[in-house]
Amino acid sequence: MDKYAVFGNPIEHSKSPKIHSEFASQLNQQIEYSAILAPIDGFKESVEQFVARGGKGANVTVPFKEQAFALVDELSERAKCAGAVNTIKVSSDGSLLGDNTDGIGLVNDILSNNFTLQSKRVLVIGAGGAARGALLPLLQQHPAQLTVINRTKAKAQTLRDEFAKYGDIEAYGFEHEPDIDYDIVINSTSASITGDVPPISKRFVAQCELAYDMFYSQQSTSFNDWVSSINPNATTLDGSGMLVGQAAEAFFVWRGVKPLTDNVIEKLKSGIL
Repeated sequence: MDKYAVFGNPIEHSKSPKIHSEFASQLNQQIEYSAILAPIDGFKESVEQFVARGGKGANVTVPFKEQAFALVDELSERAKCAGAVNTIKVSSDGSLLGDNTDGIGLVNDILSNNFTLQSKRVLVIGAGGAARGALLPLLQQHPAQLTVINRTKAKAQTLRDEFAKYGDIEAYGFEHEPDIDYDIVINSTSASITGDVPPISKRFVAQCELAYDMFYSQQSTSFNDWVSSINPNATTLDGSGMLVGQAAEAFFVWRGVKPLTDNVIEKLKSGIL
């Protein structure tokens, strides 16, 4: 039976084993999937041991995505752009392919909720690793404009410069906000973890169709509550669909078949998983 695993530290909270078990059952795929607690200073050794025991692929979560980027032998374009790897595939010759499925998981969730990104004005709040991983898949949907706004303007400008070849992208700091209305607003910051809201103007969300918080929660997030209080007509989504979506894309990278996600997202949101 083919072996897969998720590596992290901590790892006991990971939903990946249950999510991939759902996928395997849905597609009648026989796999074994486990959660591996890798030592902070022993990620490389943990992966090598797993591969030596016959491991075929792995997911990687905090704090090892950058270490995985450095470890693999080959990188996908989206992993290169993200600067991080969350999916490893063991090739037939034993070499390691590194991919990043976070951004496509986000995009696929937006599309599956009947929103389009093409020709839309999209605002991404934050310029950290989560934003970086999302930019290429977002730009590949050909939005009319994509704006990154961040507490530190220089960090947003760095992303703008790196991704400008893929599409129209602008960068601002919180202190110098653009005078633009947005159709889709995506919060990539960790503000909702502490129940906070990014310090952006209310007008950015006053007319938006969709507000998306990358933070996964069974309840509405603080960001989405804030948007709803300003614009009750906006649809709000949290990162549940992104979490399941990135896992589905990883499953496809490994197995060549893509699972359906709706039922798994529903189970995740209801607490069954």
